[in-house]
Amino acid sequence: MGMELSTELKNRGLVQDTSADIEKILGGKRTVYIGTDPTADSLHVGHLAWVVLLKRLGDAGHKLILLVGGGTGMIGDPKEKGERSLKTMDEIDYNARAFEVQLRNLLGDRVDFEMVNNAEWLREVKLLDFLRDTGKHFTVNDLVKRDLIRRRLETPDESISYTEFTYSLLQAYDYRELNERYGCDLQIGGSDQWTNILSGVDLIRKTTGKEVFAFSFPLTTDASGRKFGKSEGNAVWLSGEKTSPYQFYQFWLNVEDEKVIDYLKIYTFLSLDEIAGITKEHNIDPSTRIAQIRLAEEMTNFTHGEEATKSAARVSGILFEGSPLDDLSGADKEMLIKNAPVFEGAEGRPLVEVLVESRLASSKREAREFIESGAVTLGGEKLTDPEAKVEFAELAILKRGKKNLVVLT
Repeated sequence: MGMELSTELKNRGLVQDTSADIEKILGGKRTVYIGTDPTADSLHVGHLAWVVLLKRLGDAGHKLILLVGGGTGMIGDPKEKGERSLKTMDEIDYNARAFEVQLRNLLGDRVDFEMVNNAEWLREVKLLDFLRDTGKHFTVNDLVKRDLIRRRLETPDESISYTEFTYSLLQAYDYRELNERYGCDLQIGGSDQWTNILSGVDLIRKTTGKEVFAFSFPLTTDASGRKFGKSEGNAVWLSGEKTSPYQFYQFWLNVEDEKVIDYLKIYTFLSLDEIAGITKEHNIDPSTRIAQIRLAEEMTNFTHGEEATKSAARVSGILFEGSPLDDLSGADKEMLIKNAPVFEGAEGRPLVEVLVESRLASSKREAREFIESGAVTLGGEKLTDPEAKVEFAELAILKRGKKNLVVLT
């Protein structure tokens, strides 16, 4: 099982750094943990890689611990540029509770896991005890050589505070605490966390003599090398309140051709053989977007469930492929209205006026030109009479060209 799992993870591109041979690490049953600080009240797509990875490990029989950083969140992991703004304890606790609910919804009925909050011990730590029992095992010489800290120190405007400088020690403390309390012997995390993760492995070895393990997975990026799931500072959230299931579906549907097969391997539970088949079809004609469609379906289903996925796919078909509005469910209609421009009160009014007022045309003259050239459709039917009035039943899609549309209600 360990060999099969390690091979599977490597073939999916899910292993980067290891503290020992990955076959040895996964050769026995481990108690594995990953930690995340509650910096917001929802996880985002950037977290999904490890959520899915945890499920893979859980399905293979490893025990899982999800560590929410109610303590480390008060400090903040050093980032590339500048200090993190410190959140209040109330904000951190609120976000931690939201994380727990969200993770249980994502994994609770699929795999068993234990949720732990490091506030339980870190908020009780006494400074002098921490300095004597943990701090003495780390040299400043080694810490300042770490890439992120070194870059911050070399940039005067981005200098690092002592507060963030200690974060690595707190993460090491967490691993030792989880080892003592739960027998945890494997930590996983993104490759940007690797030195922090190794700090825990070293601390446990130095203070207890035990061998524990760790491995990191590569940070997922888009074709431009930016962190996946973030665009101009805006995350794609797993919460349906912050990013609707339709927007979530569209995000996956629009990933680049160069990356879509990688994402199928990293994020979905499709077998590698099935992904190979999708890859073959995708390479024959990428314009069909067969790989993106499958990715969008798999990820929306995992995050929001089957019904929301079906609605998102139907609404996407209506808005972008001209699918008819037949047999829409109440959820479909609600999703359509929430995620497309809507124009009310069009029934019985002159088509020219509706085109202008809905901003599908900038003037009545332009509206007539669009109509006469055959660029305007209502419910999929081409309208070519500039004197026509708008007539439809409950809902209709008014389009100018292929991409400009409004939902008429």
